[in-house]
Amino acid sequence: MTMLRARPTPLLAVVVALTATVSATGAALLASPAAAAAGCRVDYTPNQWPGGFTAAVRVSPGTTAVSSWTVTWTYAGDERVTNGWNATVSQTGATVTARSLSYNGSIPAGGSTEFGVQGTFGASGGAPTGFSVNGVACDGTGPTPTTPPPVTTPPTTPPPSTTAPPTTPPPTTPPPTTPPPTTPPPAGCAGAVLCDGFENQAGATPSGDWAVVSPDCSGTGTATIDPTTAHSGSRSVRINGTAGYCNHVFVRSTRNLSGLGSVRYGRIWVRHTTAQPTEHTTMVAMADAADGNRDLRLGGQNGALQWNRASDDATLPEQSPAGVAQSLPLPTNRWVCVEFMVDGSAGQLRTWVDGTAVAGLAADGTPTHDIDGQWYNRTWRPQLTDLKLGWESYGGGADTLWYDDVALGSTRIGC
Repeated sequence: MTMLRARPTPLLAVVVALTATVSATGAALLASPAAAAAGCRVDYTPNQWPGGFTAAVRVSPGTTAVSSWTVTWTYAGDERVTNGWNATVSQTGATVTARSLSYNGSIPAGGSTEFGVQGTFGASGGAPTGFSVNGVACDGTGPTPTTPPPVTTPPTTPPPSTTAPPTTPPPTTPPPTTPPPTTPPPAGCAGAVLCDGFENQAGATPSGDWAVVSPDCSGTGTATIDPTTAHSGSRSVRINGTAGYCNHVFVRSTRNLSGLGSVRYGRIWVRHTTAQPTEHTTMVAMADAADGNRDLRLGGQNGALQWNRASDDATLPEQSPAGVAQSLPLPTNRWVCVEFMVDGSAGQLRTWVDGTAVAGLAADGTPTHDIDGQWYNRTWRPQLTDLKLGWESYGGGADTLWYDDVALGSTRIGC
């Protein structure tokens, strides 16, 4: 099998298109439906800015259909992948491994699919090499990477062959110091079934992957796409939550979330303007098929974050002074990263705020007074089926909130 040996070159604007040449012995190994076939090809197209990059990766297994795929490659420099999308991505040393997800593992003969990665670097090295699909090398006779110009400012005087300096940088000049807001997805999308920064929302009303709903009853609250406030990119979902019983408004994901399985990790960036009131409110709700499709809810009460079950109104932590002291108020007027884990098979729950675990928002399977004693007054084995972001008020408590960079996956996503 002919191997491509690339000379060291910066990552910027490198497109690695690699076509395998497979021997008769190699072809015999391709009989398995998960193996790569003759003609496999990997196209790696990076977009770089100082200190960081994204890359779109198209995998074409070849002339035999596959039911799943694993793509590997090796970086020549100090590139580190921090997250990915449409694949489960990991890195050991300089070697990156990307595995298909439940919805994109099957590729017909001659077909292809795409996934992406995002990462950082200190001093850029050579182009990635050693591409393989399902263990079969795809380092064929693809084009040799060319060395792009270094990151410099366009010349202020014309080169000898021109009469005037260019009015705009040519296509090979460096990209902006920050990536375009719509190019990379939200950070932390590795293995995520849902990862959305709302950048594809063109109108004022959430649509497509999101729908405005009022699960119990509706009032004067509203849900809109806000092009003026965002955690990243240029858009977020704005919730104008109003006080008074039955002022319920949410945006609900229309995506199929069945691929999450029994363990669900969530990451939500939220910004709200008003301190949480004494009265009960809800910000995040997920229907539980094992609990009569009643919601598991994350919100607040007594001025601090709490989990609540709609079926029996159990709270986590308990609403005693000692229990509430184990939680914390949600900070106001800044973006806050809220993460959670719900393990349906073990009946456990964890919560992090800005990367720090919150003791009072954890149910570990063993009842603890003031924390999860009330939570385990019955067997709890949730089967969550959806995701809703918004505002429910059960009395006092109006708030304006923004949600952005939302992700759900089967492993912790991080902030």
